[in-house]
Amino acid sequence: MRDTALGKAVLWLFCAIWIAGHASAQTASFDLVISNGHIIDGTGSPWYSGDIGVRGGKIAAIGNLSGAARARTIDAQGKVVAPGFIDMLGQSEVTILVDPRLPSKIFQGITTEITGEGTSIAPLNDAIIAADKPVYDHYQVTPDWKTLREYFARLEKQGIGLNFATYVGATQVRRMVLGDDNQQPSPEQLERMKQLVRDAMRDGAVGVSTSLQYAPAPYAKTAELIALAGEAGKSGGIYATHMRNEGSSVLSALDEAIRIGREGHLPVEIWHLKVAGKENWGEMPQVIAKINAARAQGIDVSANTYAYPAWFNSFSAFIPAWAHDGGDAKLIERLKDPAMRARIRQEMLIPSQDWDNEWAEIPGPQSILLCVVNNPDLIRFQGKTLAEVAKIWNKDPMDALFDFLIQDRAQTGVAVFGMSEPDVALALQQPWVSIDNDSSGTSPEGILGQEHPHPRAYGTFPRILRKYVREEKKLTLEDAIRKFSALAAQRMRLTDRGVLKTGMWADVVIFDPATIKDLATFENPNQLSQGMEYVLVNGTPVIEQGKMTGALPGKVLRGPGYQP
Repeated sequence: MRDTALGKAVLWLFCAIWIAGHASAQTASFDLVISNGHIIDGTGSPWYSGDIGVRGGKIAAIGNLSGAARARTIDAQGKVVAPGFIDMLGQSEVTILVDPRLPSKIFQGITTEITGEGTSIAPLNDAIIAADKPVYDHYQVTPDWKTLREYFARLEKQGIGLNFATYVGATQVRRMVLGDDNQQPSPEQLERMKQLVRDAMRDGAVGVSTSLQYAPAPYAKTAELIALAGEAGKSGGIYATHMRNEGSSVLSALDEAIRIGREGHLPVEIWHLKVAGKENWGEMPQVIAKINAARAQGIDVSANTYAYPAWFNSFSAFIPAWAHDGGDAKLIERLKDPAMRARIRQEMLIPSQDWDNEWAEIPGPQSILLCVVNNPDLIRFQGKTLAEVAKIWNKDPMDALFDFLIQDRAQTGVAVFGMSEPDVALALQQPWVSIDNDSSGTSPEGILGQEHPHPRAYGTFPRILRKYVREEKKLTLEDAIRKFSALAAQRMRLTDRGVLKTGMWADVVIFDPATIKDLATFENPNQLSQGMEYVLVNGTPVIEQGKMTGALPGKVLRGPGYQP
């Protein structure tokens, strides 16, 4: 009898709690309710119907909230409601100081950017600031920070349109200690470099990164990288890499990346996974097999892609690494020296396993599109191919390349057509591949609008939804959203973002999957993508009814080693 009475009491108590909670959810006042949408929560599960209540920048409730009080309602009838997209390599560390709204990003649905490819925004010293002065002058930015902590403080003071996190670059700490010279660190110098990584992790870096194709990064040996990555690993960080080679030696470069993760005791993220060079097309299955084998052995390695057939990098990357010894000024000196120039030409004409020879990987100068130029006298060549420039100048294409670098102080950015579509699509389809934009946030207006970027700067995420989901059906909508959100958040340890769930930050996008599209092309890239009806960052709309609000609700996201 007592057990029966006790059981009834427990049942009544449970019912009372449930009723009270249900009533609370119905009557609580929300800042915003998104109603009637098809919720794709980011996990890969099929859509479901429901309302999302937002309070204090976070998702406070999901369900039938028709009776709940709210300050405003967004009717998402017939639209997809999904987590905000996470850009796994964004490159906006300088341009976010020019236009903190980052229109090219938010119109794609990007609500969080991760950046810091090898040469991160900090740490800085006077020598690096002087060497990089052309970049700062181009964007009319004054570097008034020396550490990541100081840079983050500047972002928080000015406000930012999306959430932002960065790695500390292994190249950056190398430049702090060794400059741009081709030399190996002494034990004491390596210890200073490791200390800089420790400091950056305490400042909030999410890990350590490399970009091993671009000098002075190629001068670093694997042991140096393991030592630096290990310091990040101790703080729970990640090792992310633009590998040493993405062409003929891509498999050995992948071996190096996996080794750094294994011996540094930290996860590995391969940036913009690709197989470059026509003679290497069709090798993506071997790359995937190597990554799958590493994962099967318990090594935490994954990758990301922007899913275009052309990459974008510095025009100077066509020059062998040795010729960059000492920095851009020394490179230009060598390009002006007839004997050095002849040696550089000879090496570029010979395919090599020792360095990523992009000249040997492309069909010809017609495959190089000049995009971002610093010298005002050369702006007229933006949007032209190297073949066109050579014809205008009446020069051999390689001489035109050398002379362009001299005149633009080695600051030119180019798009290079060197990948095959089957390789690109196969990489995109892998379950452990997320998405990176690999372009700085930009705008059709102002200083930024004067550039001619790779179209991925404006179109990556909507293009995947249009091309690979809607048209070619190589991804389901649910899996594309998972790659855009939960998969990326999981990799970056963003435990309070990336899925639509109660208690998570309200980074939310609302769009019609039947109409969302990219407009940017290689010929005319400065075009915002279309179709994002609403984009919320931490509960605040930065896109509302398809228009930019100008709000700056983004947060600096600091890594697991952060110490306030």
